[in-house]
Amino acid sequence: MSSPLCKGLALVLVVGHLLVQFVPATVPYLALIPARTIPFGWNLITSGYFELSVYGVVISTVSLLFMGKFLEPVWGSKEFLKFIFVVNFLTYLCVFVTAIALYYITRLEIYLYMPFAGFHGVLAGLLVGIKQIIPDQEVLLVKIKAKWFPSITLVLSIASSFFTLNSAAYLPTLIFGTYMGWLYLRYLQRRPETKLRGDPSDDFAFSTFFPELLRPIIDPIASIFHRMLCGRSNPTSEDHGYSTSGAPLPGSDSAEASRRRERGARALEERLATERVVPPRNKEESQSDALDSV
Repeated sequence: MSSPLCKGLALVLVVGHLLVQFVPATVPYLALIPARTIPFGWNLITSGYFELSVYGVVISTVSLLFMGKFLEPVWGSKEFLKFIFVVNFLTYLCVFVTAIALYYITRLEIYLYMPFAGFHGVLAGLLVGIKQIIPDQEVLLVKIKAKWFPSITLVLSIASSFFTLNSAAYLPTLIFGTYMGWLYLRYLQRRPETKLRGDPSDDFAFSTFFPELLRPIIDPIASIFHRMLCGRSNPTSEDHGYSTSGAPLPGSDSAEASRRRERGARALEERLATERVVPPRNKEESQSDALDSV
């Protein structure tokens, strides 16, 4: 069963979709339209909580309820809601800046008046969370590990953009949602167990989104942004949570990552158990039902 928080967020998406369908005049006030974001600055927040199409709201609600079963038990309801709010805001802020930049480069007004809306940016960020907590689990029927879900989603989205006319309305949101989700989990998310922020483990580095063949090229580029965010690029062994003997210290990055994966795997097992195992009815209940039917 989904949590009340996930059900509430799903209800918000459904109500938002119905609102813009029955009252289309609300779209300019809720969706992100770069030319109208000033003074309608609130649409940097509201644009992510409604869908313009029926299939969009169906995909968003189902995906939210599905991924929420894995992430909310591990993060907690407060952190889960905070992640959604922060990633949604940062994603549409980046979309706004990108649209303005593209207008000044191309002088095409379509970038100023195209409505951007949808929960898919947050969903892309939640996929990064799935990659973090259960990277080696095969969640779907296809034999693909969860750590590749964000990368596969982006590759398929980019490939489909060559065959669709409105790719500009969703592709930037997916790209920025993925990156902002990783950025938040990598550097900003607070870890109550260690009172530290982020997940600096090597298994969650930015280069892990790419095949191993490309990682030697990606790592030097990613280290530039790492130095910008952290102020240093060569932490000591103690910073990584290792003693001089090479053993992980309590509360270290590797130990915390292991605990996070264990919690994620436990959440996956519990979910599968509740869906697959149906408690058998006892003999007395069966007999009473038979007597009632007679």
